[in-house]
Amino acid sequence: MFDVRCLNPKAAPLAKSAASLHNQRVDISTGALINAIGILLGAFIGLSWDKTPSLRTQLFFRNVIGAFTMFLGLRLIYTSIDGTLWVCMKEIGIMLLSVILGFWTGKLLRLQKFSNYLGRLAGNAIAAAQRNPDINRSDAFNACAILFCAAPLGIIGAVTDGLSGYFYFLAVKAAMDALAMVGFVKIFNSALPVLVFFSVVSLGAQLYVKPCVSPGALDSIGAAAGLVACIITIVIFEVRRVELANYLPALAIAPLLTKFLG
Repeated sequence: MFDVRCLNPKAAPLAKSAASLHNQRVDISTGALINAIGILLGAFIGLSWDKTPSLRTQLFFRNVIGAFTMFLGLRLIYTSIDGTLWVCMKEIGIMLLSVILGFWTGKLLRLQKFSNYLGRLAGNAIAAAQRNPDINRSDAFNACAILFCAAPLGIIGAVTDGLSGYFYFLAVKAAMDALAMVGFVKIFNSALPVLVFFSVVSLGAQLYVKPCVSPGALDSIGAAAGLVACIITIVIFEVRRVELANYLPALAIAPLLTKFLG
């Protein structure tokens, strides 16, 4: 799914890379594979080290990950917005409106409450696995699936990977998951849920979304995804608590706004 044209910021907006369904290759998601490799790498490092990284080291990696997430979000917005000044202003307006409406839609659907519920399930699974690490393998597997698959950055990354090969959000998430695995390697024991889940999301976007929407709608999805990624950095830098899961409907609302307003 990776297209070398993605290395050129203006060469591969989401819409510009659209191809017909007949000519598409169906592969394992590049981002999902990178994410799974990151988890395995973190597990290897965790098994090799006798102690967890210091707080200073953790803060350094957190800041680096946050900076890269912000850069990639802004880069995706830049590649997705193009045209005359009026067209760009219109696309920016659609992007902002889709994120606002997406947030309130997510609030009505209680997506953040559901995300919090999954977080509590993962916490209980971790506690159970810590009490009996040799017995509760299923608890460890469930915790891995919930924590690594339910992250909003991962879902955004899987969608953009499927639509255009923009797998970089999942690459950043791979670094985050690797750090988590360093501390929990004795509990978490599988990268398989990540590989399967994000591959399914990416392939679903590739096969069922990209062929059915206009180039402008694909660009609007990219712009909205980039803005949501920038919002995620607020949580990474611990500026304030944000209901990130509520913003996910923006990816569906953006193409609808483009259709009716574009």
